[in-house]
This record gives sequence, structure tokens and C-alpha cells, in this order.
Amino acid sequence: MRGILVQSLVSRGIPFEVARRTATSVRDELLERGEVEAGEVSKLVAELLPDGYSLEAALRRAIEEPPTVRSGSGSAPFSKGILAVSLEGSGLDRSDAFEVALQVEARLFEDGRDEIERGDLRRTVVRTIEAAYGASAATRYRVWRAADADPRPLFLLVGGPTGVGKTSISVEVARRLEIAHVIGTDSIRQIMRLMFSQDLMPEIYGSSFDAHLGLPAPEPQSDVISGMLGQARKIAVGVHALLDRALEENTSLIVEGASLVPGTLDLDRYQSSAHVIFLTVGMIEAEGLRRRFETRAAKARDRSAERYRNHLAEILEIQEYVMAEADQHGLPIIDNVHFDDAVLSVIRSVISTLKKSIQLPVEETEGPRDFAE
Repeated sequence: MRGILVQSLVSRGIPFEVARRTATSVRDELLERGEVEAGEVSKLVAELLPDGYSLEAALRRAIEEPPTVRSGSGSAPFSKGILAVSLEGSGLDRSDAFEVALQVEARLFEDGRDEIERGDLRRTVVRTIEAAYGASAATRYRVWRAADADPRPLFLLVGGPTGVGKTSISVEVARRLEIAHVIGTDSIRQIMRLMFSQDLMPEIYGSSFDAHLGLPAPEPQSDVISGMLGQARKIAVGVHALLDRALEENTSLIVEGASLVPGTLDLDRYQSSAHVIFLTVGMIEAEGLRRRFETRAAKARDRSAERYRNHLAEILEIQEYVMAEADQHGLPIIDNVHFDDAVLSVIRSVISTLKKSIQLPVEETEGPRDFAE
């Protein structure tokens, strides 16, 4: 069965697409036969694997113990899975990250060493990335590894209007950056509702796009933007408390939500003790956002998606304001046209910002070396 052969090859370190094409070719070759010996299948696989992939090496990697990676804090077996996740955190696409991890694993087995120092391993990773994807990609990896060793936590704030995909992007970015906590401002707002009555704090009893409707009429500030800003300033108190607590625990954190508006948060207080990165996600093409709400309305069982669609004009007004403020404050703006591209843009924006405040270790700036060196 082709599926079994694909999984067998993948488990031995062959990339999925290569394994699938090879298994398809094997199936086509054997299609006319009634039965075949297992040894013939193995021989055919070895013949049909593309240049650069060795079935013998793949089988050897499947049964041999991986080398031990040693560092000052101890040692652990090499894992291409862990390395691939780390590479995604540096801004490589998932398939590219796994391909680099496979190449590094192959190099370790070819070298034949039982153990390797972490510094040597990282230099090999850097050289592999640079050879395949260029110096910029290799530099992003060096920056991300240096940031991971930095004692300061990372605070990533992801703002933007309702419905542009902030939560989905934040969850995926958290996975790739290995950040355990993602908290939405909607959760902060819900907690504040339990503490303050609607009479006392009417701004928090609506969404960002209709917060102005809860303000006492005829208040002069009862327009969409002022209502949104009023809500953002109230919720900023909870955001500051959240960041203060994360700072005490030295825990990296992603906060996302429509209530994160440039100019409403005092982030300077964290600059010396944490890496603070604020960016805005949007959908610049209004028709794309409209289609997104139409799709959500068609699939939703409740009326929440329809409610967003009915307030599209207000959401677009907020987006225009928030993007203008982000531009005024020099913050990155991510246009969520394609999800995977948006995730990569966020990660690379994070790395680019970290590069300004991270000092690369001397051994990382000297360039990659061979193990023999």
C-alpha cells in the first residue's frame, strides 16, 4: 500500500513530498504484478529515490542511536523534530525547516560521532541554512537562538480590528516561538465586567465597534473611534497588570485583541526588562474582510458572525484609524491576505526587532565551522 510506504520512508527521515512521489512511482512500477517479494520493493525504492536521498542511510538513521548534544547545562539526544521547531521560530517555512533538520541529521550520521558540542551543532545548522536559503535566513536563526538564551522575556502584542485573524495568527506564532501563553483582551474585558457594573464602566460592555452605543447620550465622544478608544484605555489597565505579572514570573507572553491600540499603552516601562514588540494585523483589502464575514455568517450557528457583518462599516473605520496610528508610531503592519505568509511576516518582524537589542555571542559571529575544526 502506497500510504504505508510513504509513512515508512518519512519515519526514516525522507521528506514527505519526496516519500510520496517515490511511493507513487513504486506503485506504478508494480501495478501490473500480482505479487512481489519484499526485497524487490526495497530495491525498487532505492532505485527510484531522487539523487541526494539514500535508502541505506535512511535505514541506518532509523536504527542507530542519535548522537548526544552536550552543553554547559547537560546533554540530550539530538532530535530533528526539536530542531525543526526551533528553525520555524527563526522564520523558516515549516517544510524548509524540516528539510534543514533532515540535512543536519544526515551530516551528523555521516560524520560518525557519538556526541557533539552544542556550539558545533549550531554552526552546522547556520551553514546548512545559509547554503540553502541565504545569509539573511542564517542571521535570523542566530538572532533567535541568542534571544532564547537572553534572560529577558518576550512580550508580543498583536492588535488590529475585529475579524482579521489575530487569534489564529497568535496561536500559530506562539507554537513556533515556543511561547506557552496567549491571552486575548476579550478575556480581560470579561473579567472586568465581573468587577465593574455597566453603569460604572459602560465602554467594556460592548465590542470595540459598538462600544460607543453604550455611552450616555448625547455625549460628544459617542462616535465609533472615541468609543473604541474609551474601551481600549480601560482594558489597558488589565493589559498592564498582565504584563507586570509576566515580568515578575519572567514568562514570555502573547497578548492579542482589538483593544490593543497604539498610543493607549505605556510600554516604555518594560523596555529595559523585557523584549516588547507591538504590531498590528489587518486586512487592507476591504472586500477580503467582507468575504471573511460572509463566510463566517454562513457557517455560524449563532448570530455573532452576522453581527460582525452588519457592523462592517464600523470595523473598517476602526481598521483605518488603527493602521494610521500604527504607521504614526512606527509599528509593523501585517496584511493577512494569506495565513501562512502572515505568520511568517509576524515571526520575521519579531526577529528583526530582536536583532536591534540582542548581542550575538562571539562564536556565533565567527561563522560556521566543520566538526573536524
